Amino acid sequence: MKIIGTGSALPRKVVTNDDLSQFLDTSDEWIFPRTGIRTRHVITDEKLEDLGMAAACAAIAQSGLQVGDIDMFICSNVVNEYLTPGLSCIIAAGIGLRCPCIDINCACPGFIYAMDIADTYIAAGRARNVLVVCAEEPTRMTSWEDRSTCVLFGDGAGAAVFTAGDNVKGIKLNAEPSVDKIWQYRPLEPTPYVRKTETNVPLQMNGREVFRFAVTTSVRDINEILAKEGMTASDVDYFMIHQANMRIIEGIRGRLGVPEEKFPTNIQDHGNSSSASCPILLDECNRKGLFKKGDKIVFSAFGAGLLSAVALMEW
Repeated sequence: MKIIGTGSALPRKVVTNDDLSQFLDTSDEWIFPRTGIRTRHVITDEKLEDLGMAAACAAIAQSGLQVGDIDMFICSNVVNEYLTPGLSCIIAAGIGLRCPCIDINCACPGFIYAMDIADTYIAAGRARNVLVVCAEEPTRMTSWEDRSTCVLFGDGAGAAVFTAGDNVKGIKLNAEPSVDKIWQYRPLEPTPYVRKTETNVPLQMNGREVFRFAVTTSVRDINEILAKEGMTASDVDYFMIHQANMRIIEGIRGRLGVPEEKFPTNIQDHGNSSSASCPILLDECNRKGLFKKGDKIVFSAFGAGLLSAVALMEW
């Protein structure tokens, strides 16, 4: 398959590190060296589904297709205000889609997992034009009294339209199942029969373990997928890495031994927007005209699960 359109949408509110220091024991001097983040976009009066709709419409418009031409829709989302229906159905209803809708919760690598599903359906001849939307509001998952987590995240939505083609050269998915590295727990509605203890726990992260997993798996899987195509990291034009932490990104870049200009970033302005991170970065680079026909692009993302994924494609 190939990408024929991209889109993204961000909340209006921009929160700086200095803003956070007004109610947290933190500062720009503490946050930026540890994360690479200066500002992030945070949902206020917006609804996540509206951001998803805006990103979807932008991607469809750029693709040259009509809404009726989309014959499969995959939505990646970790959490939103609806437990049911799925966010895909809510976005689809808002923009007039009338096709099968699939929701996935693969956390930060959700965009690449969705790519893999889309590629499988297109290759099988069961779909031709597939819309992928990643819409996330991780700022609603953290405790805003915990400076170790809430400073990391930003909200937003990214989208891409895929159609039949031969531009995707390979996708590799990976899992090292572990609940206690990144997790959040929330109780369900009570019943007269529930006897177990249920508590509400905001997002928890084991930063050291997540850092190790992210760098190790990303470098390993990138090298493996490139080797299958007879390529090395030096043959890649751009690496679209999940924008989780600048130290992670630099760790990956250093171990691959490629120059900084091959690693576009927006973490400085966006923070970590979970699965929306890669498609937002993709759209911003695309609309700046960064890519040219034939460029080799690698996507790599990692997150809760623990899950990771890489993809190699030609622009």
